[in-house]
Amino acid sequence: MSADQQVQSEPGPHRTVEVPGAVLAVGPRVPAADGLPPALFVHGLGGSADNWSDLMAELADEVSGEAIDLPGFGWSAPPQDGNLTLSGHVRAVIGYLEKTARGPVHLFGNSLGGAVSVRLAALRPDLVRSLTLISPALPELPPQLSAWPTAALAVPGVPALLRRRAATHGKNAEQATDELLRLVYADVDGIPADRRDRAVTEYRRRLGLPYALQASIGSARGIVSAYTERGEQSLWRQAAHVKAPVLLVYGMKDKLVSYRSAKRACEAFPDARLLVLPDSGHVAMMEHPAQVARAVRELLAEA
Repeated sequence: MSADQQVQSEPGPHRTVEVPGAVLAVGPRVPAADGLPPALFVHGLGGSADNWSDLMAELADEVSGEAIDLPGFGWSAPPQDGNLTLSGHVRAVIGYLEKTARGPVHLFGNSLGGAVSVRLAALRPDLVRSLTLISPALPELPPQLSAWPTAALAVPGVPALLRRRAATHGKNAEQATDELLRLVYADVDGIPADRRDRAVTEYRRRLGLPYALQASIGSARGIVSAYTERGEQSLWRQAAHVKAPVLLVYGMKDKLVSYRSAKRACEAFPDARLLVLPDSGHVAMMEHPAQVARAVRELLAEA
């Protein structure tokens, strides 16, 4: 294990689980009653387990939930082999479920975590009871104009340019965090002060990690690569193989994943139901946790 991985293996309130190729940080478990079915929450690009805290609290009477940090994000060290592809992240999540013997779980995924969850559910149906996808990163070509800056991370030369700009024109953490929040929220004015403060603190911490930018770049490239895969590796083909019941959640003010892709998603999954939130952005579980939880309860009742 590298020095960076050793540092990250003791992340305060988180615990760690060693899986093939990585050491994953697992966020603090929300207190739940005994005997509830297990659930696992997987964040999106640049996110962390903390993204799920509000929704997990809403569902504490329904599931025993845990949220993980994907390799290279949150408090998790980067993967030992540097594999930040979509399949690399899938491998890590499968490793976690096998290591902890928590499956089958009610699986939740947002953005990148949504794509990870789709592939996992298709490849390992034995590990998934139901699937809740919030603005999943499924192939959408061309992407929305507002999503191009994220896609540009995958273009050779752009990461080096970003590093130079950060070094010479560095914004303070508050400004940079505000830009990120405006990208994923529909209503930044509605963000609670404590969540905004946590986001600034996390941005500062990540800025000091030597691998943070590379984790985002590598994972963005992984998403773009997955968008071009064909045959059995195609995410849309894999969606058609998902046996578990699926809840799709889209925000009409999402700047990264268009709600218009919901129609294709509903047609792709054999057993799907849809929730479209008119006033939500890319992270509906953070902006509208009560509404998302209500739809999840209906899914769990069916599942």
